[in-house]
Amino acid sequence: MTAFAQSKSGKFVVVLDAGHGGKDPGNSYHGYVEKDIALKTTLKVGDFLKDEKDFEVVYTRKSDVFIELVNRPKVANKINANLFVSIHCNSVKNFEPAGTETFVMGLSRTDMNMEVAKNENSVIFLEDNYKKTYEGFDPHKPETFLGLKIIQEENLNNSINLASGIQDNFTSNLNRKTRGVKQQPLWVLDAAYMPGVLIELGFLSNKEEGEFLNSDEGQTKMARQIADAIISYKRENFNELVLANDTKKSARKEIIEDKIEIDSSKSSSKDKEDKNSSGKYKVQLFVTSRKRDTRSSDFKGLRKITYIYENKLYKYYFGSASNEDDARKLCDEAKDKGFTDAFIVSF
Repeated sequence: MTAFAQSKSGKFVVVLDAGHGGKDPGNSYHGYVEKDIALKTTLKVGDFLKDEKDFEVVYTRKSDVFIELVNRPKVANKINANLFVSIHCNSVKNFEPAGTETFVMGLSRTDMNMEVAKNENSVIFLEDNYKKTYEGFDPHKPETFLGLKIIQEENLNNSINLASGIQDNFTSNLNRKTRGVKQQPLWVLDAAYMPGVLIELGFLSNKEEGEFLNSDEGQTKMARQIADAIISYKRENFNELVLANDTKKSARKEIIEDKIEIDSSKSSSKDKEDKNSSGKYKVQLFVTSRKRDTRSSDFKGLRKITYIYENKLYKYYFGSASNEDDARKLCDEAKDKGFTDAFIVSF
């Protein structure tokens, strides 16, 4: 599954967003100030990425200035960036909690994200010869809406993959405590219509962790792991799209069919052929770190359940369709069963 766009420069564009700034210091404990740590770490991430071929880095801020929250994702949307990465630090009143965590767009706000994409795309009507330039693309047409919806939901999947890579790097290479990948409604992510993550580097309220994050060494180490995860993400996804090479991705994924759907000992050759042929569209039900039995009550009676195991996460799908109309029917069926956040993905 892919939902990537290439910039006019032909480079992979990453927008780096240092949280807070100016009159907004963010969290502040033990003399450690979030806006300063976030900025220094973000600039280091950018330096690492700039050393790589085919990367273009854009910052929402490069100094101690206040940027309104609403304008941060607009920077990424305006230039059609490939990734949006926001960097922050955590804190709580209790000084004990520690660890990194990475957030992705909350499912409850996917509709808002969809509206942002539609509104941003509407600007094409102000351009001369827009019908010729965009070959009939109309963000208000239902068929275009479905295409945008598929891209938007694929962006969520890609965000989860990037977030998982970042967290894995923190724990495997730096032995940092992890609090995992989480979905939560956050404006700065929900208003960006490309894959995006918000990284909490750690807790400034924890004196030991705050000291590490406030040090040049700590910021360099954390920045290196974030940059490496972004580089790996590009290599595994963007390069495959450009080269139309799905071999490596296929090798990394384990796709398992619901074996109760067809009894191979009793099915005809045509049944076997139908089972083995994959449709262009499926309906994603949910993502979880725990493996589920495809025959369990978790699927509320839905059959033809498949899943993909990737980056330590299980993505569960329902049905298979070769066209958009059938895909919509499958999605409606899933929602009728209670999967209100179900959406269509293309393979």
